[in-house]
Amino acid sequence: MGKIAVLDNNMINMIAAGEVIERPASVVKELLENSIDAGSGRIVVEVEQGGRDLIRIIDDGSGMDANDLALAFEPHATSKIRVSDDLSGIRTMGFRGEALASIGSVAKVTVTSRTAEAIEAYTIQNDCGDKSQVRPCSGDVGTTIEVRNVFYKLPARQKFLKTPKTEMGHITEHFTRIALAHDDLDLTLNHNGREVYRLLSGQGVKERIRVLFGEALAEDLLETSRSERGMQIRALLAKPVAARASAKYQYLFLNGRFIRDRFILHAVKEAYRGLMEPNKYPVVFLFIQMPPENYDVNVHPTKVEVRFDNSNLIHSAVLAVLRDKLLSTNLDVGGRMPSADTEFDPSSGLQADSRKERIQQAMSDFFNKPASAQHQRKFTFSSGKQGGGFSPVQSQSGSGAPLPDMPVFESPASMESFHAKQYLQVHNSYILLQSDEGFVVVDQHALHERILYEQMVKRLNEGNLPSQRLLMPHSLEVTNAQLQAYESQKDLFVKLGIEVEPFGPNTLAVQTFPALLDKVDPVEFVKETLDKLVEEGADIDSERLVHEVLDMAACKAAVKAGDPLSDEEMNQLLKDKDIVLRTSRCPHGRPATISFSLKELAKQFKRTGF
Repeated sequence: MGKIAVLDNNMINMIAAGEVIERPASVVKELLENSIDAGSGRIVVEVEQGGRDLIRIIDDGSGMDANDLALAFEPHATSKIRVSDDLSGIRTMGFRGEALASIGSVAKVTVTSRTAEAIEAYTIQNDCGDKSQVRPCSGDVGTTIEVRNVFYKLPARQKFLKTPKTEMGHITEHFTRIALAHDDLDLTLNHNGREVYRLLSGQGVKERIRVLFGEALAEDLLETSRSERGMQIRALLAKPVAARASAKYQYLFLNGRFIRDRFILHAVKEAYRGLMEPNKYPVVFLFIQMPPENYDVNVHPTKVEVRFDNSNLIHSAVLAVLRDKLLSTNLDVGGRMPSADTEFDPSSGLQADSRKERIQQAMSDFFNKPASAQHQRKFTFSSGKQGGGFSPVQSQSGSGAPLPDMPVFESPASMESFHAKQYLQVHNSYILLQSDEGFVVVDQHALHERILYEQMVKRLNEGNLPSQRLLMPHSLEVTNAQLQAYESQKDLFVKLGIEVEPFGPNTLAVQTFPALLDKVDPVEFVKETLDKLVEEGADIDSERLVHEVLDMAACKAAVKAGDPLSDEEMNQLLKDKDIVLRTSRCPHGRPATISFSLKELAKQFKRTGF
């Protein structure tokens, strides 16, 4: 007897089910897509026990007649393609004709359907491949599909199902993807008899995001769009401050289909580069419309992966639309106030009420000049004072007692006055700056880091960084790997304005160094650059390498937390903030400024009139 045997149809369908039907959520996805392709305007999803016991999909689509129902569970039976040329222009969600066949091979399935022209509905049952005859029955126009006991005859598969709560989470995720891509549908999701979501047609994507993800995220989204070479891109993207620890909140849609594509995801990451921490992921909802002839969706059974004819075009277009929006938006971080009713911890040795009163008094004095001039203290700016603070000059036109230690500042004429704003350095690390809406806290290191970084990028775009020759060469010992890295990246050092020459066995000498990095140790910087080159290897993208080195250079050259700044230095730093791009964050993505509104501040102090 021969070793090779032809598998029966049910075994073929069960194998196909292993590719298509991973868990109950896969059933929901496939059936929802079928309902959309049937032209439905309203779809109801009812689930029991995370889909393990029951999944019921009810739609008002075109329905199926008796002949169609008889073929519905046959493998590769479909109404969506006819000839091979149809595969190059697929405009439907499904087309393989394997969803119902796969589901019917691993569960108890009942399909009831009626077309608009028919006076009665028809029904068919399929119990793990054992099909009934098609019978007439009563039913509304559209299709209802009930799937019970998924994998009940496959205990090896069933045991890998998670808890109902976990499985329901996966179902909700697929429901969310469909809901975002098709805001023209009326969608309902019920679990164990309880309504989870009810989404009305015509709500709009942003309103659906509000329902599905919450008010805070929806209100903070930036909207942008662009058309390019037959492709339309619409994006709703969150500011960098809303970045998450995973890529879960990156939703990509192509012609109404949820996809995952490494080129697009890379473009999203690049758009946020330097605006958020490297280990975070931005929140993005991206909708792309393009001719179906320009991509292939017939790559994977789940149809989540696609192959583009021109991936570089997609990458550059997505990067441009996102980056342009981010660079044209104020990305300053808003400060979060504590609850107005929150008491301070009395274990600090002070009564909570007493401590709050002292803070309220101090902040009131800072933000509201006293009506009486006899209590007003004037401050003059002078450089070189210990701690980088201010020295008060008391003006006593009356006999009133001095006010608490939170002064009101008046800028002298010599300051030209950074828009006549008032500011001071706090703990030699932060600059407190009054604004029209309240006040801004500036991280002096992060801001200076961003300024230096942008200055160096600008200089590089014009040529190499200006350098200065060192009075004496600075030598350093290097390993063979570092020496090879230097040899392979000589052009990088030239761009940075660093001239390095061999100076004996395993020794290099730094001859010139960038003028912008005059406060940086040349030997330490070259060593760390070589270490980065060795770590990254030969395959690193040259542009990314340049920017990573500039990140490091800016960090080393910037003023540090704890450095006292003179009034002139602070004034210049704040002036530069207005003329340099992306000063809301440092090159590594940390916030450089945090804004607090006067309205929120007044609420904390129980004040009225704002």
